[in-house]
Parts: sequence; structure tokens; C-alpha cells
Amino acid sequence: MEAVLMFRRLDLVIINRSFWPIYPVIGEALMRFAEQQAHMQSVGVILQDHADIRKHLTREQRGDKVGFYPCHAFSVSGSSIVRRAADAVFFMLWVFMVLLIKRPKKVYVSTDPPVLVPFIVMVYSKLFRARYVYHLQDIHPEAANVVFSVRPAIYHFLRWLDSLTMRNANLLITITEEMVKEIRERSGTLSAVQVLSNPSVSFDEVVLPENKRLGFAFCGNAGRLQRMPLLIQAIEQYCVDEGKLPFVFAGSGVFSERLKELAAKYDNVTYLGVVSAFEAAQLNADYQWALLPIEDEVTRFAFPSKSSSYVFSGALVAAICGAETSVAKWVLENNLGTVLNPTADELCQFFRAVENGGFSPEIFDTDRGKLKEHLGFDVFVERLSRLVISERST
Repeated sequence: MEAVLMFRRLDLVIINRSFWPIYPVIGEALMRFAEQQAHMQSVGVILQDHADIRKHLTREQRGDKVGFYPCHAFSVSGSSIVRRAADAVFFMLWVFMVLLIKRPKKVYVSTDPPVLVPFIVMVYSKLFRARYVYHLQDIHPEAANVVFSVRPAIYHFLRWLDSLTMRNANLLITITEEMVKEIRERSGTLSAVQVLSNPSVSFDEVVLPENKRLGFAFCGNAGRLQRMPLLIQAIEQYCVDEGKLPFVFAGSGVFSERLKELAAKYDNVTYLGVVSAFEAAQLNADYQWALLPIEDEVTRFAFPSKSSSYVFSGALVAAICGAETSVAKWVLENNLGTVLNPTADELCQFFRAVENGGFSPEIFDTDRGKLKEHLGFDVFVERLSRLVISERST
């Protein structure tokens, strides 16, 4: 009987390497999507196990009727590029093996990890006449190439591989219209491309203070795309000039050590390391300003996931990027805060202006209700379900 169940064909497989509980936002949303669909069809999830998922499933009584197929994770976001690439190859082989055994009729695959796993899904779909939905939360290898140069031969090969995957998908999902344009221009795909904003972490239990603390918070990946060296330089310049406003950082990434050193050097800088999603949400709610630094070029290929949580937190957003980027337009069109040119001098002047009473919150007094409606978990899951399940008609 167990052997029969092992090889029984699934209706839907969801592939996301980090998934739940590692990713409290997109991971939680995909968990809800899987749980919802499992009551209507047979559903499986392929993931890498960063946190003993079966223990969490039992303890929190999640994943009812969903089949989970985890493999061991050998890297994290702060690991070296070589280690992460090797881990992506390992996960790709694991995905292909599970797909061959479970032979799902439809596959949902995201860009976690990018390129190789979606390509394997395409190969499987061609072999077994399955359908697949490709969710591009970022566009690779371009997003990676912005920060560190990928060897030209490898870069063009990966672009060709991913373009092939895009052209053969039954449906593509991405985050912004700018990314839709890049997808179409690069791949020449005739597949439908839909825009779906990433959801925000839940703020149900977060206390939104009437008077926020004057200062700056950053919660998220202190990685290669977030202009961390520039931000650190500007904060150091501000502190040397006897600036007193607090800066609080939470998260991990390749610049974690630099942030620790900065916090050890200046009393008004705090580095908390990795915190829970709830703690990060509370930090964003506590401080008046949320920092949103990002490399200009990468906004064509990605959109910062922390932006949704910033909306719910009520924090004003200080976007550190060029004025013509999708991030800058999003901040200004929704009157969420201000956009700062990515120079240390301008950032330092901004910090000083906030300290001296400039940039009053009343300037940005706007109703965020409609924007919040589009960024909630329920809306995301409802829209994703509609897109994935009814993609045949799109």
C-alpha cells in the first residue's frame, strides 16, 4: 500500500527552496496556498530543509493533507557564491528525482533558486506533458550580474537557459510592470505574464505606536544588492559629525560583520542579527523611518520584498536609489516617503535634516488602506490560486 502511495501521481507540486518557516512572508503565503489546494486536489511541496520542517509541522499543526519532500540544505544566504551554486545543483537533482517519482500534472516553481530548477521543471514538463507556472520574484542571471560579474560565457548560457524556460511556461508571474517588460524583451515569450505583488508579513499582533521613535530601521538581507557599504559609510560620516539619531539593523547577509563593527563603534547604531518576522515587523513599526537601499540596475530585475512590510508598519520609507527606478516611483506615487540619491553626502544630509525636524511625517500623511488591501496574505493567496489553477484559460 505504501509503495502505491509513493508512486501515486500528484495534481500539483509547489517548488520553493526556502519555503516555510524559513521565509515568514512568501514561505507562509505558499504554505497557505498549499494547504488551501490540498483540500481540493493532491498537493506536494519540494523544498530544502533549513529548520527541521517536520518538527515545525507537527508542533504548529500545519500542512494538513500536503505531502512534503525536503532535502538537506548545505548553504544559507550568506554563504559563498560557489557553495550556493553547488547547493543549487544538488537541489536541482533532488527536484528532478521527486518529479520523476510523483509525476505531477502541474508544477508551480519560483526563482528560489533561480534558472537551474525552473529549467529542470521545463524538461520534466516536456517529457511528461505536464503544465508549469513560473513565478519570477527576480530575474536571473541579470540580478546577480549587477553586483558581481558573471563570466560572459556562463552568463549568456544561463540567460539562454532561463529564456527557454520562460518561453515554454504556461504562465509567468512577476512583481512589477518593469519586470514584465524585461521578461518579454529578453525571452520573446508569448506566454501570459501576470503581475502579483508580494505579500507583507502579518501585522496582526504588532503594536503600532501613536508616536514613533525618531530614527531609522533596516530589516532584511544585508546583501550584495542593498548598497550596504554606501549606507555604512554615510552612517559613519553622520556619527563622526556627532549625529545622535539611532540606527537599528536586523537580518543577515554578507555585510553582517561590517554592521557588527559599526554597532560596536557607535552607541547609536544597533545590530540585532537575525530576528523573527514578528520582531522585524515591530522594529519597523517602532521607528519613524525605514531604510530601503537598492542598486538601481537591479530594480529592472527584482523588487525589495521588505517594501510590503514597510507599508503596513506605517514607517516612512527612505529609498536609496535613482529617481527613475521602479522602487523610487513606487515610493513617490504612493507618498510613502522620500527618494535619496545614492551618495554618502546626501544620505548624511538627510539624516541631519531628520534630526533637525525636517521631513515631518505630516508631509507624507496619506491613507495607505488601498495599498494594504493589495499586499495582504489573503489577497495574495486568492490571486495566486486563481492564476495557478485557471492558467489554462489565460
